[in-house]
Amino acid sequence: MNRVITLAVGMAAVAVCVSGCSSSSTTSSSTPNPSASTPTTTAGSASAAASSSASASTGSAATVKTASSPLGQILVDGSGRTLYLFKADTGTTSTCNGACAQAWPPLTTTGTPHSSGLSSSLVATTARSDNSTQVTFNGHPLYYFAEDKKPGETNGQDVSAFGNSWYVVSPSGDAVTSEASASASPSASSKSGNGY
Repeated sequence: MNRVITLAVGMAAVAVCVSGCSSSSTTSSSTPNPSASTPTTTAGSASAAASSSASASTGSAATVKTASSPLGQILVDGSGRTLYLFKADTGTTSTCNGACAQAWPPLTTTGTPHSSGLSSSLVATTARSDNSTQVTFNGHPLYYFAEDKKPGETNGQDVSAFGNSWYVVSPSGDAVTSEASASASPSASSKSGNGY
């Protein structure tokens, strides 16, 4: 009888540990769009997702600014990482959760986000389903692409994943739907979506 109780308590402890380890502040699970395919998570994606939430985990406010790219002037974070909008989002509510938020981590903040060279009236926040605070610009929730490994990469431009298209964002807050210039690097015009 004692073995059965010990085994039951041990299994419950393992279940609690596993459920606690499987969630994070920016990728809490909620059901992804059922019509979207499920991506394969790679170690690079996981590390990119972890680094994208650095502003939230260190207790600092996010920064949104502009940068030059082969697509023209686009929005980036304080470190120069490209920011995207998701066409499936309507209004300020994000529809990208669970597996989607692992591939397209939200730009989160723990305070009022800062802007540099942009109209501060376009920068705001919205509550996510995991209780984190996501930065919005001109009413669009902002995201990173986990396959962008360094500042300035735009590998997520015009990728179709999780039921709709993803675009870099112009300083006016609109989707940049143009293609990269012919002189852009191959990674800047990738359309693969990494199989999503």
